[in-house]
Amino acid sequence: MNRHARSTGLTLIELLIVIVVIGVLVGLMLPAVRSSREAARRMSCSNNFKQVGLAFENYHSAYKQLPMQMGGTFDPSSDSQGTSPPGNNRYRLSALVALLPFLNQQQAWQRIETGIATSGDVVYSPMGPAPWTRDFEPWQTDYPDFRCPSDPGVGFPAHGRSNVAVCLGDATDSIDTGATRWSRQTQSWVTDRGDAVAASGRGAFVPRQVMRWGDILDGLSNTILAGEISTDLGDGDKRTTGSLLNPWDMIHDSPTLCENQIDSGRPMFWNDGDEGPENIGAADQKRGFRWADGAALYTGFNTVLPPNREVCMAGGEAGIGMLPASSRHQGGAHVLMADGAVVFMTESIDCGDPTVGTVILGGEGPRAPDSPSPYGLWGALGTRGQGEVIEEQLNR
Repeated sequence: MNRHARSTGLTLIELLIVIVVIGVLVGLMLPAVRSSREAARRMSCSNNFKQVGLAFENYHSAYKQLPMQMGGTFDPSSDSQGTSPPGNNRYRLSALVALLPFLNQQQAWQRIETGIATSGDVVYSPMGPAPWTRDFEPWQTDYPDFRCPSDPGVGFPAHGRSNVAVCLGDATDSIDTGATRWSRQTQSWVTDRGDAVAASGRGAFVPRQVMRWGDILDGLSNTILAGEISTDLGDGDKRTTGSLLNPWDMIHDSPTLCENQIDSGRPMFWNDGDEGPENIGAADQKRGFRWADGAALYTGFNTVLPPNREVCMAGGEAGIGMLPASSRHQGGAHVLMADGAVVFMTESIDCGDPTVGTVILGGEGPRAPDSPSPYGLWGALGTRGQGEVIEEQLNR
């Protein structure tokens, strides 16, 4: 009797079935893998914000005040841009600069204090040159605690990038300079905006003004200290490429002023045609592109529009306007509360009536200087002393 050897291999049909099954399994697993990676990046981002919160606390313990936004030095005798030695930082440093020693960046801080440039052969004035100076290495460095791993932006044309921005409150009038500004006419510092800033400077940070924990009357756990912003990728994203030259006489009155400049077919991007922004600034004038620059476009945000809405300003890259929080996470962005807690705020947070203009000197009704924020829970969390009662349980 002949015995036939039994075949142990796979037929072509069986092999195809196995390949299909493996493909289906991989397809099912990929979203879970991506989701777990993003969850890890989001957790890392939250941890970085906690470190920044601890740095703010330690700074306040050491100096009995918060670091100043838009502080530094100014020497009118040096070049107009502050970029040629001895230079000056044009009184425009962000509050983040002073946090470096409290984030284990002592070497960078020492270079800033001494003004030593990249090559070591050039020395600027103490506290460094203007924050857009290319050959000053500390201004061009990405510091890990100021970055969020979910943000893929790196390198030129940015200077040092930051995903951290301080909270400027829920109003805009004169919050580009604060009460103290340089007058080109008189070639001197003037404080002619004091009354306007007293009315509209309602956040934990007010440009060129010393702020302390004692100024936060609503309670540290009810007040936002800083928030997350995305950095620009050069793609016309409305969250990171600002519409910069809108009318001054409308920017405070109409928070939704720039809605008609958005591409209706791509709601996260500006329209490329004549209906788009009049001006989006130079290549290095984008959201989060200068960690050391205290101008609001780079390291400030306000609680008027909800997270991930459009950046809409007047006055160019050093101006002011609607500067929402933003992120590369799904559905919201992190904020750092003054008590050190980190909260993920969703895009659907209560923002009151975004068609109401911001609080302003001489305003009435919801725009009166001492009124509660017209922008709901989001606006209330951005103010430091308006007496709003926070009844909602934040996601802590």
